Amino acid sequence: MSGAGAADRDHVDGSGIRVAIVAGQWHDEIAGGLLAGAQREVERLGAMAEVIPVPGSFELPVVAKAALEAGFDAAVALGVIIRGGTPHFEYVSDAATSGLTRVAIDAGKPVGFGVLTLDDEQQGLDRAGLPGSKEDKGAEAVHAAVSTVVTLRRLRVLA
Repeated sequence: MSGAGAADRDHVDGSGIRVAIVAGQWHDEIAGGLLAGAQREVERLGAMAEVIPVPGSFELPVVAKAALEAGFDAAVALGVIIRGGTPHFEYVSDAATSGLTRVAIDAGKPVGFGVLTLDDEQQGLDRAGLPGSKEDKGAEAVHAAVSTVVTLRRLRVLA
């Protein structure tokens, strides 16, 4: 499992940082775990968040872009894509990943990537931050986004 190489989620002061948590609605249990982990991490870091539900992972980029344009300091995209028997998985995974990357670069603001691309449901349960999960990808995505906001602010002061 990839969590063995994850960075420590040290405490970052998220005071005054506004985060849009853009949350896909597919796969209720896993998506709910991701969202709960993201919300716990926002609270732990002292940031502020608004949850913006979207139908699925394909819609994450456009709504993350709108949230950043509306003044949020960061967006966190949460979604669950489970491989099936058709190429649909590859199309949606690529669209979400490429789209969110483009949003972050174009906006100059971080987009925390909490989109799980899975071979099966158990992989999601292991990563969703639920009781018994090995990882908490929702919390990791928030931490990455808030840490990046702090870094970008520090760089602007130095410039």
